[in-house]
Amino acid sequence: MLINLLRLLPPETAHDITIKLLKSNLVFKKNKKEEFRALTQTILGIDFPNPLGLAAGFDKNAEVIMPMLSYGFGFVEVGTITPQSQKGNQKPRVFRLLEDEGVINHLGFNNDGSEKVIENLKSFYKADKAGGIIGINLGKNKSTKNDIDDYLYSIEKLGIYGNYITINISSPNTPGLRDLQLRGRIETLVKKIQDKQNESKQLGNKPIFIKISPDLDDEQLRDIALMSLANNVNGLIISNSTIKRPSSLVSSYKNELGGLSGKPIFVDSTIILKKMYSLTNGQIPLIGVGGISNGYECYEKIKAGASLVQLYTSLIYQGPQIINKIIKELNGLILTDGFKNISEVIGKSS
Repeated sequence: MLINLLRLLPPETAHDITIKLLKSNLVFKKNKKEEFRALTQTILGIDFPNPLGLAAGFDKNAEVIMPMLSYGFGFVEVGTITPQSQKGNQKPRVFRLLEDEGVINHLGFNNDGSEKVIENLKSFYKADKAGGIIGINLGKNKSTKNDIDDYLYSIEKLGIYGNYITINISSPNTPGLRDLQLRGRIETLVKKIQDKQNESKQLGNKPIFIKISPDLDDEQLRDIALMSLANNVNGLIISNSTIKRPSSLVSSYKNELGGLSGKPIFVDSTIILKKMYSLTNGQIPLIGVGGISNGYECYEKIKAGASLVQLYTSLIYQGPQIINKIIKELNGLILTDGFKNISEVIGKSS
């Protein structure tokens, strides 16, 4: 009922209200958190209770980590966070494609900045008794002159507060950001990040994921795969939203500016995931993102090569009950196919 009421409001207004309600802890009834042994796994030294995570973009300022974990997510990724606060692009900048179960956003990394987010993360850790798993998604300020400096600054400031760090170089809504994915530039970025890690005892073993675009061509994917293998990149997130517009879209908002997410990008993002798993010989952990709305689709991502998966857009359409629903369905699919643990399924269709 509440989801239907929120959907009557403009998307960004509905999201702001949702965050406030989650912070108040008064409205949303928490799901009973179930644990399934078949879904547990250790990746890069982190013990995940299940592979389903909340993608970056929902909790930009690390305000509602505890409520989202309590709904059943195995991990939560906060952000994207930039060194300095910024308002983002001009409104309206979020559009629901109801008929397509998708969303187009042109937000532009609107967030409160690193200092405020650090305060929120400290508050979470004071209250957290269960040891929830947190990813910190980092981006650059629109006005910055040196892209790499922004990432190095934020890694140093925020890195200690997450179980892993995500370097977001694939949002289509910050001018020039995606250029960091190009050959040479991405390797320079990775090497400087690794140098920063080596300088710090606290950051030395912190896993760092690179989040890439679904709009890369085969040559660019090969470049990133080879660079990742050569430089011992910890992991990749595949993928961000797309600037492409599938011919199947019917919503009147289909041509709005920004990145498309949700059901319309499931197939393409899964194909990219499968390609990257093959190109990296299954040697690099991958997080699959894009269009997951049920357990079967989650299972398809894992079979395509994902060790972990994330969702966001389907929460808008189905509400938080989707989380436990997907986890139960996924557990059933794994056991029905005769596997004892999710780790046996990764890459089975590649």
